[in-house]
Amino acid sequence: MIASHLLAYFFSELIHDQVQKTLLEISKQFRKEMEKGLGATTHPTAAVKMLPTVVRSTADGTEHGEFLALDLGGTNFRVLWVKVTDNGLQKEEMENQICAIPEGVMRGRGTQLFDHIAECLADFMDKLQIKDRKLPLGFTFSFPCHQTKLDESFLVSWTKGFKSSGVEGRDLVALIRKAIQRRGDFDIDIVAVVNDTVGTMMTCGYDAHNCEIGLIVGTGSNTCYMEEMRRIDMVEGDFDQEIDMGSLNPGKQLFEKMISGMYMGELVRLILEKMAKQKLLFVGKLSPELLKMGGFETKDISDIEGEKDGVQKAREVLRLLGLDPAQEDRVATHQICQIASTCSASTCAATLATVLQRIKENKGEERLCSTVGVDGFVYKKQPHFAKCLHKTVRWLVPYCDVGFLRSEDCSAKGVAMVTVVLADQHRAHQKTLEPLKLSREQLLEVKRRMKVEMERDLSKETHAIAPVKMLPTYVCATPDSTEKGDFLALDLGGTNFRVLLVCVRNGKWGGVEMSCMAPGRALGPHCPYIGMKGLSLPLGFTFSFPCQQSSLDESILLKWTKGFKVSGCEGEDMVTLLKEEIHRREEFDLDVVAMVNDTVGTMMTCGFEDPHCEAGLIVGIGSSACYMEEIRNVELVEGEEGRMCVSMEWGAFGDNGCLDDFRTEFDVAVDELSLNPGKRSGMYLGEIVHNILMDFTKRGLLFRGRISERLKTRGIFETKFLSQIESDCLALLQVRAILQHLGFEGTCDDSIIVKEVCTVVARWAAQLCGSGMDTVVDKIRENCGLDALKVAVSVDGTLYKLHPHFAKVMHETVKGLAPKCDVSFLQSEDGSGKGQHSSLLWPAASVRLKIIEPLKSEGTSFFSPSSLF
Repeated sequence: MIASHLLAYFFSELIHDQVQKTLLEISKQFRKEMEKGLGATTHPTAAVKMLPTVVRSTADGTEHGEFLALDLGGTNFRVLWVKVTDNGLQKEEMENQICAIPEGVMRGRGTQLFDHIAECLADFMDKLQIKDRKLPLGFTFSFPCHQTKLDESFLVSWTKGFKSSGVEGRDLVALIRKAIQRRGDFDIDIVAVVNDTVGTMMTCGYDAHNCEIGLIVGTGSNTCYMEEMRRIDMVEGDFDQEIDMGSLNPGKQLFEKMISGMYMGELVRLILEKMAKQKLLFVGKLSPELLKMGGFETKDISDIEGEKDGVQKAREVLRLLGLDPAQEDRVATHQICQIASTCSASTCAATLATVLQRIKENKGEERLCSTVGVDGFVYKKQPHFAKCLHKTVRWLVPYCDVGFLRSEDCSAKGVAMVTVVLADQHRAHQKTLEPLKLSREQLLEVKRRMKVEMERDLSKETHAIAPVKMLPTYVCATPDSTEKGDFLALDLGGTNFRVLLVCVRNGKWGGVEMSCMAPGRALGPHCPYIGMKGLSLPLGFTFSFPCQQSSLDESILLKWTKGFKVSGCEGEDMVTLLKEEIHRREEFDLDVVAMVNDTVGTMMTCGFEDPHCEAGLIVGIGSSACYMEEIRNVELVEGEEGRMCVSMEWGAFGDNGCLDDFRTEFDVAVDELSLNPGKRSGMYLGEIVHNILMDFTKRGLLFRGRISERLKTRGIFETKFLSQIESDCLALLQVRAILQHLGFEGTCDDSIIVKEVCTVVARWAAQLCGSGMDTVVDKIRENCGLDALKVAVSVDGTLYKLHPHFAKVMHETVKGLAPKCDVSFLQSEDGSGKGQHSSLLWPAASVRLKIIEPLKSEGTSFFSPSSLF
């Protein structure tokens, strides 16, 4: 239809407004198809596939390096070596070699094609004597592909006459790697795959930094442009139909068949044939050559249009087709060639105008200034194509200042630019994040050093100077399911304070709880609520801060952590302070049986479920661990027989400098500004991510180098955002929404980088935590003198529970570093009812351990046990 309309215009001398109306209608229809191609639900049925290339930035002239490039997209296959230097002059060197692709290879087996590519590459590297070097390579592959990564590209369908079998639906990078492996005489690092249009844009972007569009008009035709990531959600006539039906891929690439060089000559041939049949040309005579598909080539159009005496050139071409044209036949053929060329350029301009309009809208600018990088023999060789294209585009979008930059060095140079840009950015990111990526050898070294620090504190001689306090808890056994009675429990260790009532009967238990934000006077009001005012109950106090204990019910606070700084408490007995406050109120009485931290409480609670539970771990606002140690190893406690739970305040691991070679500039900066330097826990991971994001932004690697006031705010990036951003169910648009909520104005490209930073930091923390726990379980095994140990670890804490990958990484680390230990992890579920909480059950065990008789009036309890179950 498009070709027919434009031909009718030129033959009938239709008025100017009708042509504009036709082109604007093409532009409108093309815009609809573009939007369908970008939509997540409409993409599968869209005629125009808007294929993400995963190229998220263009060249800026600072790139440097040495690279290989391959270019496959038409009748020629090119191999290139590119060297780009950045000495302020943007200098590049290039060597290339053109290789023919036999027709049998184009339409044969896929392995033949990729073996041919590998052979050409090997010959080229031999020629340059670089076969012994592993250089990065970019691959220009100019066919419709689906990409999820720069180095992974699945062929959607062949075009341009290619029909190599076994390739459609396959990853091209994997195919070329296999071909290289089959040879075995060289190796390369395939960094990126792009099509020729992207390569052209990147090539021209090296010279014109506002180049945001690439256009190819050659054997085939295609375009690309820089779309905003937020926008990517994931009509024909008789001649066009005849071209389509006679092609190798009928029903596909219809627009390409209307404008590209591969089909333009065929369009002219079909017009000549039809006019001859209607006796409008050649006195109605037809020749076998004119009836043969492909008889009139696109280069013939260029020759006829380019000659000063185009009419005479038309005579030569027509005679080669077995025709004896009269003067009027030659004139008509000359005009038809002009019409076909103008038709192609005008149609191409209509779609290019649509792209420019979209970029203008994306940027929200009143007037767009942009450059289009162009390549392809039709654009370069057709005498009037470029001029017509430029004129029509500027006519259709007068509000855009459009420049056209011809790609002189082929699109393969562009894939080298992609490779350079990607390599530079990747190197910068990885160099920063590399210290946070721990090897197995590094983790084993952390394990060795932690064991040294543990033994340093267990020793009476070195205890005073040891940073990792191995605090005796005077809990000398774990639960055995004989516990019973009614108990009260308090839990203070983070932003919430909890009061709980626990009832244990015949191995079953239940409870009620209240949460408070103000712990100072929270206990009193809750006693009437739970029906215990006037009674005296045994109480267990979970106090999750470093304490020195001399008995179960005496605990001296060593220092506040987790942001607490309450005066008059450090160095004081917490049990005594609690009792004094209760006595001052004169409303109720309690028997404080035991005081432990949350880690011990977690271990005791899960000990009800698994008799193998001999260690506890908290990974939340803070982080600490505990385990059952042989008393003979705890030199600060008298005795040689039995075991005692030791509370490890491992947050101070490294305070004496033993981890300085593992620390990064980012966690050092966080430590220096914290209330308690040296603590690697969930409370600070968000701030470590924040510091990295600040560093990336200052270096122009993130948020386009723009540091907002919100980004400067300390503590703006909370640890909970790591869990949200790393959630497997979140798409990049949702990650971007989280960043926008935080006031970070970035693209989805920025979201990818932020997600990577969150992943690396969380994995780093999980591996360090796993290395520490591995030290603990291995020590339990060695204490018992066993070759193999089956042990359970009870775990609690928001980071462990809520982060989507933290627990898995920690488990894998423990398994990899402690092969002689069969370790299971029991998650201490929060809340009352069916759940377990570190403050719920351990007071019952504490009563038994102190040989205190539980309440015997089970039948006269202040509430019915049956109501709990």
